[in-house]
Amino acid sequence: MAARQTPDTLDMPIRVSTMDEVDRGLKPHQALAEAGRCIFCHDAPCVKGCPVGVDIPGFIRRISQRNMVGAARLIRQANPLGAVCARVCPSEAQCEKGCTSAGLSEPVAIACLQRYAMDQEMARGIRPVTAAEPTGRSVAVIGAGPAGLACSLALAAAGEAVTLYDSSPEPGGVMRYGIPSYRLPREVLDREIGWILGAGVRFVPNTAVGRDVAMADLLREYDAVFIGAGLGEPAVPHIPGANVPGVISAYSFLRAAGEPDEDARQQAVRAVIAQPLGRVVVLGGGNVAVDAACTALRLGAESVTIAYRRTRGEMPAWAEEVEFAEEEGVKLAFLLSPAEVLHADGKARGVRMTRMMLAEDDASGRPRPVPSGEPDETISADTVVLAFGQTANESIFTALPSLGRSDAGMIEADSETGATSVAGVFAGGDAVNGGTTVVQAVSEGLRAAEGIRAYLDSVTPARN
Repeated sequence: MAARQTPDTLDMPIRVSTMDEVDRGLKPHQALAEAGRCIFCHDAPCVKGCPVGVDIPGFIRRISQRNMVGAARLIRQANPLGAVCARVCPSEAQCEKGCTSAGLSEPVAIACLQRYAMDQEMARGIRPVTAAEPTGRSVAVIGAGPAGLACSLALAAAGEAVTLYDSSPEPGGVMRYGIPSYRLPREVLDREIGWILGAGVRFVPNTAVGRDVAMADLLREYDAVFIGAGLGEPAVPHIPGANVPGVISAYSFLRAAGEPDEDARQQAVRAVIAQPLGRVVVLGGGNVAVDAACTALRLGAESVTIAYRRTRGEMPAWAEEVEFAEEEGVKLAFLLSPAEVLHADGKARGVRMTRMMLAEDDASGRPRPVPSGEPDETISADTVVLAFGQTANESIFTALPSLGRSDAGMIEADSETGATSVAGVFAGGDAVNGGTTVVQAVSEGLRAAEGIRAYLDSVTPARN
Protein backbone atom coordinates (compact mmCIF):
# COMPACT_ATOMS: atom_id res chain seq x y z
CA MET A 1 0.00 0.00 0.00
CA ALA A 2 1.17 3.53 -0.80
CA ALA A 3 2.62 5.65 1.99
CA ARG A 4 0.30 7.93 3.94
CA GLN A 5 0.28 11.54 2.75
CA THR A 6 1.19 14.19 5.30
CA PRO A 7 0.53 17.92 4.97
CA ASP A 8 3.25 20.53 5.13
CA THR A 9 3.60 22.59 8.29
CA LEU A 10 4.99 26.02 9.00
CA ASP A 11 8.74 26.09 9.43
CA MET A 12 9.64 25.99 13.11
CA PRO A 13 11.12 29.50 13.50
CA ILE A 14 7.94 30.98 12.01
CA ARG A 15 5.66 28.47 13.68
CA VAL A 16 6.48 29.48 17.26
CA SER A 17 6.38 33.20 16.55
CA THR A 18 2.88 33.47 15.10
CA MET A 19 -0.67 32.35 15.87
CA ASP A 20 -1.16 31.33 12.23
CA GLU A 21 -2.34 27.80 11.53
CA VAL A 22 0.54 25.33 11.69
CA ASP A 23 -0.96 22.59 9.50
CA ARG A 24 -1.14 23.79 5.89
CA GLY A 25 -3.46 21.04 4.65
CA LEU A 26 -3.10 18.53 1.83
CA LYS A 27 -2.34 19.67 -1.69
CA PRO A 28 -4.70 18.47 -4.47
CA HIS A 29 -2.40 15.69 -5.65
CA GLN A 30 -1.87 14.57 -2.05
CA ALA A 31 -5.62 14.44 -1.40
CA LEU A 32 -6.20 12.29 -4.48
CA ALA A 33 -3.32 9.99 -3.54
CA GLU A 34 -4.56 9.63 0.05
CA ALA A 35 -8.14 8.96 -1.08
CA GLY A 36 -6.71 6.17 -3.24
CA ARG A 37 -5.43 4.43 -0.10
CA CYS A 38 -8.98 3.79 1.17
CA ILE A 39 -10.14 0.20 0.52
CA PHE A 40 -13.82 1.07 1.13
CA CYS A 41 -14.37 -1.87 3.45
CA HIS A 42 -17.97 -3.01 3.80
CA ASP A 43 -18.19 -2.77 7.58
CA ALA A 44 -16.59 0.74 7.72
CA PRO A 45 -15.17 0.68 11.27
CA CYS A 46 -14.13 4.30 10.70
CA VAL A 47 -17.80 5.35 10.69
CA LYS A 48 -18.40 3.50 13.94
CA GLY A 49 -15.54 5.49 15.47
CA CYS A 50 -17.05 8.83 14.47
CA PRO A 51 -19.43 10.26 17.13
CA VAL A 52 -21.64 11.85 14.44
CA GLY A 53 -21.45 8.93 12.01
CA VAL A 54 -20.01 10.73 8.98
CA ASP A 55 -20.15 8.52 5.87
CA ILE A 56 -16.36 8.39 5.62
CA PRO A 57 -15.99 5.90 2.74
CA GLY A 58 -18.65 7.86 0.88
CA PHE A 59 -16.93 11.22 1.04
CA ILE A 60 -13.51 9.73 0.36
CA ARG A 61 -14.88 8.03 -2.75
CA ARG A 62 -16.20 11.41 -3.93
CA ILE A 63 -12.79 12.97 -3.39
CA SER A 64 -11.22 10.22 -5.48
CA GLN A 65 -13.75 11.11 -8.18
CA ARG A 66 -12.74 14.81 -7.87
CA ASN A 67 -16.22 15.68 -6.61
CA MET A 68 -15.08 17.91 -3.74
CA VAL A 69 -18.35 19.78 -3.27
CA GLY A 70 -20.22 16.48 -3.16
CA ALA A 71 -17.77 15.18 -0.57
CA ALA A 72 -18.29 18.27 1.58
CA ARG A 73 -22.07 18.04 1.34
CA LEU A 74 -21.97 14.42 2.47
CA ILE A 75 -19.88 15.44 5.49
CA ARG A 76 -22.24 18.30 6.34
CA GLN A 77 -25.23 15.98 6.33
CA ALA A 78 -23.80 14.49 9.52
CA ASN A 79 -21.62 17.26 10.91
CA PRO A 80 -22.47 20.97 10.62
CA LEU A 81 -19.02 21.82 11.98
CA GLY A 82 -17.10 19.60 9.59
CA ALA A 83 -14.25 22.05 8.91
CA VAL A 84 -13.75 22.69 12.63
CA CYS A 85 -13.80 19.03 13.59
CA ALA A 86 -11.37 18.11 10.82
CA ARG A 87 -8.86 20.31 12.63
CA VAL A 88 -9.52 19.60 16.29
CA CYS A 89 -10.83 16.01 16.45
CA PRO A 90 -8.53 13.37 17.98
CA SER A 91 -8.87 11.35 14.79
CA GLU A 92 -6.16 8.90 15.85
CA ALA A 93 -8.42 7.84 18.73
CA GLN A 94 -11.70 7.91 16.80
CA CYS A 95 -12.23 7.36 13.07
CA GLU A 96 -8.65 6.43 12.20
CA LYS A 97 -8.26 4.06 15.13
CA GLY A 98 -10.36 1.37 13.48
CA CYS A 99 -9.22 1.98 9.90
CA THR A 100 -8.72 -1.35 8.15
CA SER A 101 -5.81 0.07 6.15
CA ALA A 102 -3.85 0.36 9.40
CA GLY A 103 -3.35 -3.39 9.25
CA LEU A 104 -1.70 -3.02 5.85
CA SER A 105 0.46 0.02 6.52
CA GLU A 106 -0.97 3.14 8.16
CA PRO A 107 -4.54 4.34 8.64
CA VAL A 108 -6.02 6.58 5.97
CA ALA A 109 -5.58 10.26 6.90
CA ILE A 110 -9.32 10.75 7.34
CA ALA A 111 -9.15 14.07 9.16
CA CYS A 112 -6.83 15.51 6.52
CA LEU A 113 -9.19 14.41 3.75
CA GLN A 114 -12.21 15.83 5.56
CA ARG A 115 -10.41 19.14 6.00
CA TYR A 116 -9.47 19.16 2.31
CA ALA A 117 -13.09 18.65 1.22
CA MET A 118 -14.42 21.28 3.63
CA ASP A 119 -11.75 23.82 2.64
CA GLN A 120 -12.62 23.27 -1.00
CA GLU A 121 -16.26 23.91 -0.22
CA MET A 122 -15.44 27.06 1.72
CA ALA A 123 -13.35 28.37 -1.16
CA ARG A 124 -16.44 28.05 -3.34
CA GLY A 125 -18.83 29.46 -0.73
CA ILE A 126 -20.99 27.41 1.63
CA ARG A 127 -24.53 26.87 0.42
CA PRO A 128 -27.13 28.22 2.84
CA VAL A 129 -29.46 25.75 4.50
CA THR A 130 -32.93 25.63 3.05
CA ALA A 131 -35.20 25.64 6.06
CA ALA A 132 -38.54 23.87 6.11
CA GLU A 133 -41.81 25.75 6.44
CA PRO A 134 -42.10 27.43 9.86
CA THR A 135 -43.76 25.19 12.41
CA GLY A 136 -44.98 28.06 14.55
CA ARG A 137 -42.98 26.69 17.48
CA SER A 138 -40.00 28.23 19.22
CA VAL A 139 -36.94 26.92 21.06
CA ALA A 140 -34.43 28.74 23.26
CA VAL A 141 -30.86 27.45 23.07
CA ILE A 142 -28.52 28.39 25.91
CA GLY A 143 -24.86 28.38 24.95
CA ALA A 144 -23.33 29.01 21.52
CA GLY A 145 -20.67 26.31 21.72
CA PRO A 146 -20.59 23.22 19.45
CA ALA A 147 -23.60 21.53 21.10
CA GLY A 148 -25.76 24.66 21.01
CA LEU A 149 -24.79 25.54 17.45
CA ALA A 150 -25.45 22.01 16.15
CA CYS A 151 -28.79 21.84 17.93
CA SER A 152 -29.76 25.29 16.65
CA LEU A 153 -29.04 24.44 13.03
CA ALA A 154 -30.92 21.13 13.12
CA LEU A 155 -33.97 22.80 14.66
CA ALA A 156 -33.89 25.83 12.36
CA ALA A 157 -33.56 23.60 9.28
CA ALA A 158 -36.68 21.76 10.44
CA GLY A 159 -38.68 25.01 10.62
CA GLU A 160 -38.46 25.68 14.36
CA ALA A 161 -37.85 29.30 15.41
CA VAL A 162 -34.55 29.27 17.33
CA THR A 163 -33.10 31.95 19.59
CA LEU A 164 -29.51 31.27 20.67
CA TYR A 165 -28.30 32.92 23.89
CA ASP A 166 -24.67 33.20 24.99
CA SER A 167 -22.91 35.10 27.76
CA SER A 168 -20.00 36.01 25.46
CA PRO A 169 -19.99 38.71 22.77
CA GLU A 170 -19.43 36.21 19.94
CA PRO A 171 -20.64 32.67 19.29
CA GLY A 172 -18.33 29.66 19.36
CA GLY A 173 -17.86 28.84 23.03
CA VAL A 174 -14.79 26.72 23.68
CA MET A 175 -13.96 26.72 19.97
CA ARG A 176 -13.42 30.49 20.01
CA TYR A 177 -12.29 31.08 23.56
CA GLY A 178 -10.48 27.85 24.40
CA ILE A 179 -8.80 26.52 21.24
CA PRO A 180 -5.84 28.57 19.96
CA SER A 181 -5.99 29.92 16.43
CA TYR A 182 -2.82 28.05 15.39
CA ARG A 183 -5.03 24.94 15.66
CA LEU A 184 -8.35 26.48 14.62
CA PRO A 185 -8.16 29.66 12.52
CA ARG A 186 -10.88 32.13 13.41
CA GLU A 187 -11.83 32.63 9.75
CA VAL A 188 -12.68 28.91 9.50
CA LEU A 189 -14.74 29.04 12.66
CA ASP A 190 -16.49 32.26 11.63
CA ARG A 191 -17.47 30.88 8.24
CA GLU A 192 -19.03 27.75 9.69
CA ILE A 193 -20.85 29.67 12.40
CA GLY A 194 -22.03 32.20 9.82
CA TRP A 195 -23.47 29.33 7.81
CA ILE A 196 -25.34 28.06 10.86
CA LEU A 197 -26.70 31.47 11.88
CA GLY A 198 -27.64 32.09 8.26
CA ALA A 199 -30.21 29.30 8.53
CA GLY A 200 -32.39 31.71 10.48
CA VAL A 201 -31.00 31.29 13.99
CA ARG A 202 -31.35 34.48 16.05
CA PHE A 203 -28.23 35.09 18.14
CA VAL A 204 -28.42 37.08 21.39
CA PRO A 205 -24.90 37.85 22.74
CA ASN A 206 -23.74 39.01 26.17
CA THR A 207 -26.74 37.38 27.79
CA ALA A 208 -26.31 35.00 30.71
CA VAL A 209 -29.23 32.97 32.00
CA GLY A 210 -29.89 33.91 35.60
CA ARG A 211 -28.16 37.28 35.23
CA ASP A 212 -29.67 38.91 32.16
CA VAL A 213 -32.62 36.65 31.51
CA ALA A 214 -34.53 34.42 33.91
CA MET A 215 -34.90 30.72 33.19
CA ALA A 216 -38.55 31.02 34.20
CA ASP A 217 -39.05 33.57 31.43
CA LEU A 218 -37.48 31.26 28.85
CA LEU A 219 -39.67 28.36 29.94
CA ARG A 220 -42.73 30.59 29.64
CA GLU A 221 -41.85 32.23 26.31
CA TYR A 222 -40.54 29.18 24.41
CA ASP A 223 -41.97 25.76 23.68
CA ALA A 224 -38.70 24.04 24.64
CA VAL A 225 -35.24 24.89 25.96
CA PHE A 226 -31.86 23.33 25.15
CA ILE A 227 -28.96 23.83 27.58
CA GLY A 228 -25.52 23.66 26.00
CA ALA A 229 -23.88 26.10 28.37
CA GLY A 230 -20.61 24.22 28.77
CA LEU A 231 -18.62 24.18 31.99
CA GLY A 232 -18.25 26.74 34.75
CA GLU A 233 -15.25 28.24 36.51
CA PRO A 234 -11.74 26.76 36.31
CA ALA A 235 -11.06 24.07 38.88
CA VAL A 236 -8.40 25.51 41.18
CA PRO A 237 -7.05 23.28 43.96
CA HIS A 238 -5.72 25.01 47.05
CA ILE A 239 -2.05 25.75 46.44
CA PRO A 240 -0.35 28.04 48.98
CA GLY A 241 0.87 31.23 47.36
CA ALA A 242 -1.28 30.88 44.23
CA ASN A 243 -2.95 34.24 44.79
CA VAL A 244 0.04 36.36 43.72
CA PRO A 245 0.46 38.19 40.39
CA GLY A 246 1.78 35.90 37.71
CA VAL A 247 -0.56 33.00 38.56
CA ILE A 248 -3.42 32.59 36.13
CA SER A 249 -5.91 29.95 34.99
CA ALA A 250 -5.31 28.38 31.59
CA TYR A 251 -8.86 29.30 30.59
CA SER A 252 -8.29 33.01 31.26
CA PHE A 253 -4.92 32.88 29.52
CA LEU A 254 -6.25 31.19 26.38
CA ARG A 255 -9.27 33.49 26.24
CA ALA A 256 -6.99 36.53 26.34
CA ALA A 257 -4.66 35.00 23.76
CA GLY A 258 -7.64 34.33 21.47
CA GLU A 259 -7.97 37.96 20.45
CA PRO A 260 -7.63 37.97 16.64
CA ASP A 261 -5.54 41.15 16.39
CA GLU A 262 -1.90 41.07 17.56
CA ASP A 263 -2.05 44.34 19.49
CA ALA A 264 -5.38 43.43 21.11
CA ARG A 265 -3.95 40.01 21.99
CA GLN A 266 -0.90 41.45 23.74
CA GLN A 267 -3.06 43.97 25.60
CA ALA A 268 -5.48 41.27 26.75
CA VAL A 269 -2.65 39.04 27.97
CA ARG A 270 -1.01 41.91 29.84
CA ALA A 271 -4.37 42.72 31.43
CA VAL A 272 -4.70 39.25 32.96
CA ILE A 273 -1.03 38.70 33.87
CA ALA A 274 0.20 42.29 34.42
CA GLN A 275 3.83 41.35 33.74
CA PRO A 276 6.01 39.77 31.02
CA LEU A 277 5.54 36.02 30.67
CA GLY A 278 9.20 35.24 31.28
CA ARG A 279 9.67 31.64 32.41
CA VAL A 280 6.34 29.79 32.27
CA VAL A 281 5.27 26.68 34.17
CA VAL A 282 1.99 25.04 33.22
CA LEU A 283 0.48 22.78 35.89
CA GLY A 284 -1.66 19.99 34.42
CA GLY A 285 -1.51 17.29 31.78
CA GLY A 286 -4.55 17.74 29.53
CA ASN A 287 -5.02 19.28 26.11
CA VAL A 288 -5.70 22.66 27.69
CA ALA A 289 -2.31 22.52 29.40
CA VAL A 290 -0.62 21.73 26.08
CA ASP A 291 -2.51 24.52 24.31
CA ALA A 292 -1.53 27.00 27.03
CA ALA A 293 2.10 25.94 26.83
CA CYS A 294 2.36 26.29 23.05
CA THR A 295 0.48 29.59 23.17
CA ALA A 296 2.91 30.94 25.78
CA LEU A 297 5.80 30.20 23.41
CA ARG A 298 4.06 32.16 20.67
CA LEU A 299 3.55 35.11 22.99
CA GLY A 300 7.24 35.40 23.76
CA ALA A 301 7.85 33.24 26.84
CA GLU A 302 11.52 32.66 27.61
CA SER A 303 10.87 28.99 28.38
CA VAL A 304 7.83 26.78 28.98
CA THR A 305 7.57 23.68 31.16
CA ILE A 306 4.53 21.43 31.65
CA ALA A 307 4.61 19.79 35.09
CA TYR A 308 2.34 16.78 35.58
CA ARG A 309 1.84 14.59 38.64
CA ARG A 310 1.77 11.29 36.74
CA THR A 311 3.90 10.00 33.85
CA ARG A 312 3.62 10.63 30.16
CA GLY A 313 1.55 7.49 29.62
CA GLU A 314 -1.20 8.79 31.93
CA MET A 315 -1.46 12.27 30.42
CA PRO A 316 -5.05 13.03 29.37
CA ALA A 317 -3.70 15.12 26.48
CA TRP A 318 -3.69 13.48 23.08
CA ALA A 319 -0.33 11.94 22.26
CA GLU A 320 -0.15 13.85 18.99
CA GLU A 321 -0.57 17.17 20.81
CA VAL A 322 2.12 16.31 23.35
CA GLU A 323 4.56 15.46 20.55
CA PHE A 324 3.60 18.73 18.86
CA ALA A 325 4.49 20.67 22.01
CA GLU A 326 7.83 18.88 22.41
CA GLU A 327 8.73 19.67 18.81
CA GLU A 328 8.21 23.35 19.59
CA GLY A 329 10.49 23.26 22.62
CA VAL A 330 8.07 22.77 25.51
CA LYS A 331 9.74 20.84 28.35
CA LEU A 332 7.89 18.06 30.16
CA ALA A 333 8.38 17.27 33.84
CA PHE A 334 6.63 14.23 35.30
CA LEU A 335 5.77 12.88 38.74
CA LEU A 336 5.65 16.38 40.20
CA SER A 337 2.72 17.87 42.11
CA PRO A 338 2.56 21.56 43.09
CA ALA A 339 3.07 22.15 46.80
CA GLU A 340 3.57 25.92 46.87
CA VAL A 341 3.92 28.89 44.55
CA LEU A 342 7.08 30.72 45.55
CA HIS A 343 7.12 34.49 45.32
CA ALA A 344 9.27 37.54 45.97
CA ASP A 345 8.39 41.22 45.82
CA GLY A 346 4.75 40.21 45.47
CA LYS A 347 5.32 38.25 42.23
CA ALA A 348 5.58 34.58 41.34
CA ARG A 349 9.15 33.31 41.20
CA GLY A 350 8.69 29.55 41.01
CA VAL A 351 6.82 26.45 42.14
CA ARG A 352 7.93 24.04 44.84
CA MET A 353 6.98 20.58 43.63
CA THR A 354 6.44 17.40 45.61
CA ARG A 355 8.02 14.36 43.97
CA MET A 356 5.45 11.66 43.32
CA MET A 357 5.31 7.95 42.61
CA LEU A 358 2.49 5.85 41.17
CA ALA A 359 0.38 3.55 43.36
CA GLU A 360 -2.74 1.48 42.67
CA ASP A 361 -5.34 2.66 40.17
CA ASP A 362 -7.82 5.31 41.32
CA ALA A 363 -11.40 5.98 40.18
CA SER A 364 -10.13 7.31 36.83
CA GLY A 365 -8.57 3.94 36.01
CA ARG A 366 -5.07 5.42 36.11
CA PRO A 367 -2.34 4.83 38.70
CA ARG A 368 -2.82 7.09 41.69
CA PRO A 369 0.05 9.54 42.32
CA VAL A 370 1.32 9.62 45.91
CA PRO A 371 4.29 11.40 47.51
CA SER A 372 7.49 9.46 46.99
CA GLY A 373 9.26 10.83 50.06
CA GLU A 374 12.10 12.20 47.95
CA PRO A 375 13.21 15.83 48.42
CA ASP A 376 11.04 18.51 46.83
CA GLU A 377 12.03 20.08 43.54
CA THR A 378 11.77 23.76 42.65
CA ILE A 379 10.95 24.97 39.13
CA SER A 380 11.75 28.65 38.56
CA ALA A 381 8.89 30.57 36.99
CA ASP A 382 7.62 34.11 36.44
CA THR A 383 4.23 32.90 35.20
CA VAL A 384 2.32 29.92 36.56
CA VAL A 385 -0.61 28.65 34.49
CA LEU A 386 -3.15 26.45 36.28
CA ALA A 387 -4.65 23.88 33.90
CA PHE A 388 -6.73 21.64 36.15
CA GLY A 389 -9.96 21.60 34.14
CA GLN A 390 -13.27 23.30 34.88
CA THR A 391 -16.10 22.75 37.31
CA ALA A 392 -19.79 22.23 36.57
CA ASN A 393 -21.74 25.31 35.49
CA GLU A 394 -23.38 26.15 38.80
CA SER A 395 -25.29 29.11 37.34
CA ILE A 396 -27.53 26.70 35.44
CA PHE A 397 -28.48 24.79 38.57
CA THR A 398 -29.09 28.07 40.39
CA ALA A 399 -31.35 29.24 37.58
CA LEU A 400 -33.23 25.91 37.49
CA PRO A 401 -32.96 24.20 40.90
CA SER A 402 -35.18 21.28 39.87
CA LEU A 403 -32.69 20.22 37.18
CA GLY A 404 -31.39 16.70 37.79
CA ARG A 405 -27.70 16.32 38.55
CA SER A 406 -25.46 13.36 37.78
CA ASP A 407 -23.00 11.77 40.21
CA ALA A 408 -20.26 13.73 38.42
CA GLY A 409 -22.05 16.99 39.21
CA MET A 410 -23.17 17.65 35.64
CA ILE A 411 -26.66 17.97 34.15
CA GLU A 412 -28.39 14.61 34.03
CA ALA A 413 -29.78 14.03 30.55
CA ASP A 414 -30.98 11.06 28.51
CA SER A 415 -28.16 9.82 26.29
CA GLU A 416 -30.46 9.39 23.27
CA THR A 417 -32.82 12.36 23.48
CA GLY A 418 -31.05 14.86 25.72
CA ALA A 419 -34.19 15.11 27.90
CA THR A 420 -33.61 16.28 31.47
CA SER A 421 -35.70 15.88 34.62
CA VAL A 422 -37.61 19.05 33.69
CA ALA A 423 -40.30 18.68 31.01
CA GLY A 424 -39.39 20.58 27.86
CA VAL A 425 -35.78 21.13 28.92
CA PHE A 426 -32.99 19.28 27.10
CA ALA A 427 -29.21 19.38 27.47
CA GLY A 428 -25.99 18.24 25.83
CA GLY A 429 -22.29 18.95 25.41
CA ASP A 430 -19.80 19.65 28.18
CA ALA A 431 -22.58 20.63 30.61
CA VAL A 432 -23.63 16.96 30.48
CA ASN A 433 -20.49 14.98 29.65
CA GLY A 434 -18.05 17.03 31.74
CA GLY A 435 -15.89 17.98 28.77
CA THR A 436 -14.80 15.64 26.00
CA THR A 437 -14.44 16.65 22.33
CA VAL A 438 -16.03 19.15 19.98
CA VAL A 439 -17.44 16.38 17.81
CA GLN A 440 -19.00 14.64 20.83
CA ALA A 441 -20.72 17.90 21.75
CA VAL A 442 -21.96 18.23 18.16
CA SER A 443 -23.33 14.70 18.33
CA GLU A 444 -25.20 15.41 21.57
CA GLY A 445 -26.60 18.66 20.18
CA LEU A 446 -27.92 16.88 17.08
CA ARG A 447 -29.48 14.05 19.10
CA ALA A 448 -31.11 16.59 21.41
CA ALA A 449 -32.61 18.40 18.40
CA GLU A 450 -34.32 15.15 17.43
CA GLY A 451 -35.51 14.69 21.00
CA ILE A 452 -36.84 18.25 21.11
CA ARG A 453 -38.76 17.84 17.86
CA ALA A 454 -40.30 14.58 19.09
CA TYR A 455 -41.30 16.29 22.33
CA LEU A 456 -42.78 19.28 20.49
CA ASP A 457 -44.75 16.99 18.18
CA SER A 458 -46.27 15.38 21.25
CA VAL A 459 -47.30 18.59 23.02
CA THR A 460 -47.46 21.30 20.36
CA PRO A 461 -48.17 20.03 16.84
CA ALA A 462 -46.58 21.99 14.05
CA ARG A 463 -48.80 24.51 12.30
CA ASN A 464 -47.32 24.12 8.80
